[in-house]
Amino acid sequence: MTDQAEPQTSGTATEEDVVAYLKAHPEFFVGQSDLLRTLTLPHDSGRAISLVERQVHLFREQRDMLRHELGELIEIARHNDRLFEKSKRLLTQVIEARTITEMASVIDDSIRGDFGLDAASLIIFEQGTLKPDADTSAAEGALVRVNRKEAETLLGSLLEGQRAVCGQFRIDQRAFLFPQRDTPIASVALVPLRHGDLLGLFAIGSQQSGYFDESMGSMFLSYLSDTLSRLLPPLMARHSQLEPVSDQVAESR
Repeated sequence: MTDQAEPQTSGTATEEDVVAYLKAHPEFFVGQSDLLRTLTLPHDSGRAISLVERQVHLFREQRDMLRHELGELIEIARHNDRLFEKSKRLLTQVIEARTITEMASVIDDSIRGDFGLDAASLIIFEQGTLKPDADTSAAEGALVRVNRKEAETLLGSLLEGQRAVCGQFRIDQRAFLFPQRDTPIASVALVPLRHGDLLGLFAIGSQQSGYFDESMGSMFLSYLSDTLSRLLPPLMARHSQLEPVSDQVAESR
């Protein structure tokens, strides 16, 4: 039987026949140095070059592309290293915070200072009557106390998940999350704070409308929210700032 990859001998070989033959016999040009030197290909410069020169040109293009990809990977690694250092510094300060307001303050300083974003809010759900506390006036704009029913009415399904939600929220939702902002926030990353029950929310805002979108990864936010969710109940109970939450924590112990 005739090899299907061989050019047909009954007539002139077509371009497809030659391509199929060379694909089936990639070693064809081994030992054909004279033939390689006579073959020419058009070049971007307008002159004809040999097949060997063309191969060298292709190898150089591949080398440059690999160098570019390697440079991008190195830059991503450096970015991740910087993000890790900032995250470690923030989490250390959060763990050392003695009050909820102090926790909100260090978060606000880190998000706006280290991370260069425009706003951060630690939102705690108020279940009952708030007890007077001198600490509640500090870090205004970072610690936000709201009624849970009001939050559920305004934010709806945004409270249902456990992962961060990113995007351009409605104007009233953004104003609710960042009540002390003079400059409007355009895009938001929002993550619920859960430790059994829903304790509150952690929100980060940017004045750039496209900074936070649905395609963004949320690993860092989820990691931070997991830490906050475990640190909040003891602080709530210790300072008796929210009576029902404190009672729930005490009963669960």
